[in-house]
Amino acid sequence: MTTIRREVLTLPAAPLGPDNPLPPLRPLDEAHRIDDRDRAGLPRDMARQIDYEPLRSLLPAQVRDGYGRGREPRALDALVIENDRLRATVLPALGGRIASLYHKPTDRELLYVNPVLQPANFALNGAWFSGGIEWNIGATGHTTLSCSPVHAACVPAPDGGRMLRLWEWERLRDLPFQVDLWLPEGSDFLYVGARIRNPHERPAPTYWWSNIAVPENRRVLAPADEAWLPHSPKGVGGAPIGYERRLRRVPVPEYGGVDRTYPLNSTYAADYFYEVPDDRRRWIAALDEGGHGLVQTSTDLLRGRKLFVWGTGPGGRRWQEWLTEPGTGGYCEIQAGLVRTQLEHVKLEAESEVSWLEAYGPLTASPEGDWHTVLRRAEDRLEAALPRADVDAAYDAWRACADTEPGERLATGSGWGALEVLRTGWKLPGTPFAEDTLGEEQRPWLHLLRAGSLPEPEHHAPPGGTLVARPWRDMLETAAATPSAEYHLGVAQWHGGDRAQAVRSWERGLKSATDRWPLLRCLAVADQEDGHGERAADRYAEAFDDLCARRTDGAEKGDGRWVAVTAALGREAIGALLAAGRGTDARTVWDRLDPATRARGRYRLIEAELLAAEGRSEDARAVFDEGFEVADLREGADGIGLLWARLDDAPLPARYDFRMWPDGE
Repeated sequence: MTTIRREVLTLPAAPLGPDNPLPPLRPLDEAHRIDDRDRAGLPRDMARQIDYEPLRSLLPAQVRDGYGRGREPRALDALVIENDRLRATVLPALGGRIASLYHKPTDRELLYVNPVLQPANFALNGAWFSGGIEWNIGATGHTTLSCSPVHAACVPAPDGGRMLRLWEWERLRDLPFQVDLWLPEGSDFLYVGARIRNPHERPAPTYWWSNIAVPENRRVLAPADEAWLPHSPKGVGGAPIGYERRLRRVPVPEYGGVDRTYPLNSTYAADYFYEVPDDRRRWIAALDEGGHGLVQTSTDLLRGRKLFVWGTGPGGRRWQEWLTEPGTGGYCEIQAGLVRTQLEHVKLEAESEVSWLEAYGPLTASPEGDWHTVLRRAEDRLEAALPRADVDAAYDAWRACADTEPGERLATGSGWGALEVLRTGWKLPGTPFAEDTLGEEQRPWLHLLRAGSLPEPEHHAPPGGTLVARPWRDMLETAAATPSAEYHLGVAQWHGGDRAQAVRSWERGLKSATDRWPLLRCLAVADQEDGHGERAADRYAEAFDDLCARRTDGAEKGDGRWVAVTAALGREAIGALLAAGRGTDARTVWDRLDPATRARGRYRLIEAELLAAEGRSEDARAVFDEGFEVADLREGADGIGLLWARLDDAPLPARYDFRMWPDGE
């Protein structure tokens, strides 16, 4: 019989650290757009979905950039669902990631299993880690829940056994979702039932891609003869979507004289979104040279299939090392989504839902030979192992259990869903958001909901996150106009696109505020966005002065909240002051940062930038020679390379070379 049990998984892990306490007011740097020249050739539904409600702000989520690169053994709570043939290990505190899928009869691990837990700046909100199977919901990119807890519980399975349910409230789109893991007795396939609900009285954009990491020494098979490839303007390589503006249809398997279905044949990183014909079964597989590997299939609603490769170039290899450790085998990603590409969002109508079923298991088929012959053989093997009709029948059986109330609680996620249920009175059968999950983050908003006022932070503490959805904004507009309420109201107005009103709210709050720095920082960002660099620098300098004056004795001894906010505000202030040509003022801010903050890799890079601005090029070069690692380095960011080019004509040292495409691209 299928069993579900708790387990502890111990890995070398870097601590996540605190979230960045400053609200992310600036637009996302990953706004996915395509060149107008490519639109005419797109299918109509694809063009419509590319234009539909792209994510423009990370709010109400906060940036997760407090992690480092020092790893120590850490015990991770795991949930294991197992039958006589498969064992799946799930990490409920890390987005419900399936860390391992092990096939017992063949003694094979079907996934790429990362031997370490190393956060890196790939999720929409920062922290993400590689390996396993992750559930990406919200918007184009790795989910903000990558390193966050989800709720988990046991539920009766369709066959009378046990099923593992994961669920949470996705905050970017304000939508609840669930993932049910079901292992029928004797089955070689893990069934995954997924559902996204829209309880609102208005349509909502939604997004889903199941992201599966597999070893890269594979051939990837999908039933397609063409793929959509985001590519560079000069047509070299295939850089990540967030940094490209062109989209072309390319042949599969061979493109540019190279068979791209072998990940190690690509020099540069690339995303291949397969054009699976409407009448074909939905599946994707990754098979080694012996013909063994993983297959993923689904009901037809989950139409998209994708291959992501890092490439064999120095940048791709460096990123692979960065996400794990040297000597570890590389990986690629095979993915399945609601639409053709990750440029698109789906309209989920008011008070409706969308659901589907996926299946993951072993597949043995020869990957070598003519493309269509290989596909036919693999599809025949898949049909013999798991008929397409059985997947549809399993979906129907699962849907009858999707509303079943969970039994034993195995893990607890956030309290944001409970807060929304309290506000609205929504009934969401199968995914209870219990009031006892409310925590400290929700406390001021619960007070606003029940008492109509927002409490001021205690002991000059930094303000917490802001709820920006229209109902909460309406409550803030009718609450007492305290500095705290004006601050949060301005953030909500800024998110809603009413920037002029946001500035007025922050300016009103400033008139009576004791703690001025949160409001001054928001106004500084508004100045930067409007091109008023000098005024932004003034406000940043004033904000940092005020923050330093408010730090308590406890903070000086290492209070995490104050260390985090001082580091975050100092980083922004130095950047604004250097941009305004005010190196002396930037140095003053630097000198007041905590020594531990100044020693972090991100701040060592800032120190080198500051030294270069002061004309001390040799000292700046010495920072590179001493070595540093920017833990939250963003994929595609080129700040390290640009600074190095100002300091030295020599090639960028390999340890700092994360460039994903050739020079000049």
